[in-house]
Amino acid sequence: MLFFTQCFGAVLDLIHLRFQHYKAKRVFSAAGQLVCVVNPTHSLKYAPTLCAAAQVSTEQGILPPCHHHEAVHDPQLLPCTCPLFSCAWEGHLEVVVSHLRQTHRINILQGAEIVFLATDMHLPAPTDWIIMHSCLGHQFLLVLRKQEKYEGHPQFFATMMLIGTPTQANNFTYRLELNRNQRHLKWEATPRSILECVDSVISDGDCLVLNTSLAQLFSDNGSLAIGIAITTSKVHSSEDEM
Repeated sequence: MLFFTQCFGAVLDLIHLRFQHYKAKRVFSAAGQLVCVVNPTHSLKYAPTLCAAAQVSTEQGILPPCHHHEAVHDPQLLPCTCPLFSCAWEGHLEVVVSHLRQTHRINILQGAEIVFLATDMHLPAPTDWIIMHSCLGHQFLLVLRKQEKYEGHPQFFATMMLIGTPTQANNFTYRLELNRNQRHLKWEATPRSILECVDSVISDGDCLVLNTSLAQLFSDNGSLAIGIAITTSKVHSSEDEM
């Protein structure tokens, strides 16, 4: 009986997952778009020292050192950039992707256009939804966060970070789109570098910001579907040609 109950529960989970995919594809019907169902995670990272370290200028190619230890570290080492956890890991920029995938189990999708389907939007803040997007030979980190900027008034913040340098980030443009019930909302901007702190980007409001009422207009039964597209910046493309 216990075996049957567990199997039945797994079947229900599979049916629910397929239903979530169907709802996203119904909203975003463009050919070639991949759908990623992302479950929420309560953020455990509230260490301002990490953000302060991540805000160190990288104009001269110097990456911020990790301040978890008193020993002298290689200035090219980068502290963990995962916005969910206070992680003591540090390493070079080239191995950030493998660390995020292996240690923090962050999913990665490939394709020019994908659909980010965040579930359980009703959960209390702070809550994060995170995936990686592989496109145009680079990897990007999409962060959707539910956070109370003012007590009792939660908001949703969505931003795209390039796992690369600020100079590389300036070569791209990302677009976030929401469509539901004949409503359309689009945010387009240049991604920020992962060398910057995600928390500071959200605090500055340099991202897609939704209040609770607006998020409910675009959500479907507690899930929010966000279409994601990344393109090469036309300005920088023309400059390269010159």
